[in-house]
Amino acid sequence: MTTFERGMATFDIAESRFAMGQRAAADIAREIRVCLEKQADVRIVFAAAPSQSEMLAALLREERVDWSRVTAFHMDEYIGLPAGARQRFGLWLRRAIFDHLPFSAAHLIEPGENPERAAEDYSEKLNAAPIDIVCCGIGCNGHLAFNDPPANFADPLTVKIVELDPTCRQQQVDDKCFASLKDVPTHALTVTIPRLVAANAIFCCVPGALKREAVRRVLSEPVNPMCPATVLRTHPRCVIYLDPDSAAETAEVKALQKA
Repeated sequence: MTTFERGMATFDIAESRFAMGQRAAADIAREIRVCLEKQADVRIVFAAAPSQSEMLAALLREERVDWSRVTAFHMDEYIGLPAGARQRFGLWLRRAIFDHLPFSAAHLIEPGENPERAAEDYSEKLNAAPIDIVCCGIGCNGHLAFNDPPANFADPLTVKIVELDPTCRQQQVDDKCFASLKDVPTHALTVTIPRLVAANAIFCCVPGALKREAVRRVLSEPVNPMCPATVLRTHPRCVIYLDPDSAAETAEVKALQKA
């Protein structure tokens, strides 16, 4: 395992994708325990994506976590999919974690027939109290949640409707979530970047070769809206977990390969 810093964020390269998930889950569980020692409950926002699978599976196995004092949210949802569509992020998270642990509450984004009202309602839930933890990933185009480039780092909204860019939609096909690009919805609801980075702690899992270029950009480019995830480098308590495939282009890994 290799750990290094860029800006305020810490990057953690594990020896395998499985080990990355275990490491992230252990850190998240530790953060929950620490929070619950000093406050009544914990509020967590989860991403729904294959990149989160290993972490969520490991989190289910973590012990000594009082899930009955944890309230869960998620960070984005497609507009226009049928209520029971397997690609819906809320249902994905139910299958992965929400239905397996005794959360105090697990609030799902339900766009329904009125996405604008759904955005307002979900914003109220998120803004009712501080968010303690965000568990996220990074998109192939550098997006956070569904905040595609160019992202608004000063967005006044908490949740909003967005149009997904072609790279973002193609990622959903490459991740085998949809059979073809025409099947991927063109719009979604997303939690905005200012609301995500307002969390007390961020744990970001970014495995796989498809994310290699995004990781390189997050490490090497200035903080900028064309690579939204660069904003993570400004957060004082952000850890970005990589596996050998996603970290292959980092200077740190290349240095180890030459040693």
